[in-house]
Amino acid sequence: MPIRSFKGKTPAIDPTVYVDDTALIIGDVTIGADSSIWPMTVARGDVHSITIGKRTNIQDACVLHVTHDGKFSPGGFPLKVGDDVTVGHRVTLHACTVGNQCLIGMSATIMDGAVLGDRIIIGAGSLVPTGKQLEGGYLYVGSPAKQLRELNENELAFLEYSSAHYSRLKDKYRTG
Repeated sequence: MPIRSFKGKTPAIDPTVYVDDTALIIGDVTIGADSSIWPMTVARGDVHSITIGKRTNIQDACVLHVTHDGKFSPGGFPLKVGDDVTVGHRVTLHACTVGNQCLIGMSATIMDGAVLGDRIIIGAGSLVPTGKQLEGGYLYVGSPAKQLRELNENELAFLEYSSAHYSRLKDKYRTG
């Protein structure tokens, strides 16, 4: 696994996690049980911390990063991703907070200080701007992302299904 320490911080990865050989995990990164990090993803916890919850999947070519403590960002911003989250291909999560049971659509970008509540779907290609707070239970789309409508029962069930599916899939990769 391509795991690197940085400035005395070594990633803390639960033994049940799958990290693809082409992914890169650096520094102050914690990954919870039964989660998965797929090909070409980078999680760079060099100037603040990254925390990824349980049963969360970070799909191919995602970029996960943080913001340092400085004049324009006092205290900096960590990246926090909850439990049972599906992060689609090529998503950028930058120094934001993602609640539990969310789905972030392919190529979406979530910026510094943004906070996503629980049980949210972010449409593919959407942009959640710096500092934006999104209420749980809704579908958000666009650039900038706007609340479109409440999630229906089928979509809420899919949020659970998606994380469970990827948890099972990562086990197949772990066992070859």
